[in-house]
Amino acid sequence: MDTIESYQTQLAEADSQFIEVGGFRLHYKRLGSGENLILLLHGSFLSLKSWSGVMAPLAAHATVVAFDRPVCGLTSRPLPKRGDSGPSPYSAVAQSELVADLIAALGFERAILVGSSTGGTIALLTALNHPERVRGLILVDAMVYSGYATSEVPAPVLAMMRGTKPLFTRLMGFLIDRLYEKAIRKFWYRQERLSDATLAEFKRDFMRGPWDKAFLELFLATRRLNLDARLGGLDIPTLVVTGEHDRAVKPDESERLAQAIAGAELRVIADAGHLPQEERPEAFRAAIEDFLARLIH
Repeated sequence: MDTIESYQTQLAEADSQFIEVGGFRLHYKRLGSGENLILLLHGSFLSLKSWSGVMAPLAAHATVVAFDRPVCGLTSRPLPKRGDSGPSPYSAVAQSELVADLIAALGFERAILVGSSTGGTIALLTALNHPERVRGLILVDAMVYSGYATSEVPAPVLAMMRGTKPLFTRLMGFLIDRLYEKAIRKFWYRQERLSDATLAEFKRDFMRGPWDKAFLELFLATRRLNLDARLGGLDIPTLVVTGEHDRAVKPDESERLAQAIAGAELRVIADAGHLPQEERPEAFRAAIEDFLARLIH
């Protein structure tokens, strides 16, 4: 057993489960039962614990799975071997393939994907690339017109960063460590709702194993996705959810997204920021209840 697997074993909780998919040893938790699968994708720098306030109630109606996305939580952080020039498992496209494969590996044909922030980006990309695997979409403050979905490092800069990985790994690790708490707090509209203990737990979950090296690999694999040009062809029931006071993905971006997807619905959660499932879990559940009821029979 290698170092990462030993690390996972030591920190796993009683309800932790692991599965090999797409070159990762994914950490996940599963509640509920039935033929309908709700798959929860958290945002960047967080973990599956982002869904702790809504997972159990959702499991009263379906099988619910939350997993730690690559570079997060107890999911392994594989690093390329020297001379490896193959596609990165951390790219957005690779992560969408991972989600599609995970649905099948869990024993389901399709899933309702609920994605928050960059998790919403990956959920949407999965639906576009593998519509046969997606029964419905709930996009929560998803990054489509800004941020992760539109970021791309110029080729000359990428080449320089790849050539000096140790330097950039240390620099990026230092900056994230210093800025983590301040950045995450801004995801909440009312920051006093985020306890110091919860914030510290999120930080520990993110900074597991070779997290700085893996995050640099994810950063190097980030490309402009041009999702907006493909939205007109999406034919999957979709609900777009936004926190009324989201500062990371402005509510008008979510409104634009709902208008761009045929038949999509929009729900605005009052008194909430970028992570309404965290900040106002009961209001979040109420906002998605009718949509889920129409999909789950």
